[in-house]
Amino acid sequence: MDTADATRLRQLLHTGRAAALATLHRGEPAVSMVPYVLPAGDTTLLIHVSALATHTRDMREHPRVALLVMAEAGSAGVPAQALPRVSLQCDALPLERDSAAYGRAKRHYLDRFADAAPMFELGDFSIFSLQPVAARLVAGFGRAHGLVGEPLAAWLRSTP
Repeated sequence: MDTADATRLRQLLHTGRAAALATLHRGEPAVSMVPYVLPAGDTTLLIHVSALATHTRDMREHPRVALLVMAEAGSAGVPAQALPRVSLQCDALPLERDSAAYGRAKRHYLDRFADAAPMFELGDFSIFSLQPVAARLVAGFGRAHGLVGEPLAAWLRSTP
């Protein structure tokens, strides 16, 4: 992957606000939308979800999930299949509300989504960290790349 593609896709992941979250629901795939945060210099994405949501129960039962962040559709003259996108396979882990990790995650989340503050007062919401284990990066036609292990972690830690 060339430097320009790597930078553009990293910027997409860092500036994106919402992602498609795929979970396993009663043995069948299910997709929902979640706002997410990737703190600068970190390798773990953060989501804040309600226990009432199906995807939250799914993540507790089957922690391997997928997350898709895609450039906005509608770019004039760009075929949908050529839109830049980052697809991640992740392990989902709920953070304990009284842990230091939860406090840091909450600060990062509220820095990005200040309007979510009232939801932190609701008892059914929790933060999950999503640790990527594999990535498929698509910069356009014929420009797809896979990352795992330390190359993936290094790519995630880099700032756009």
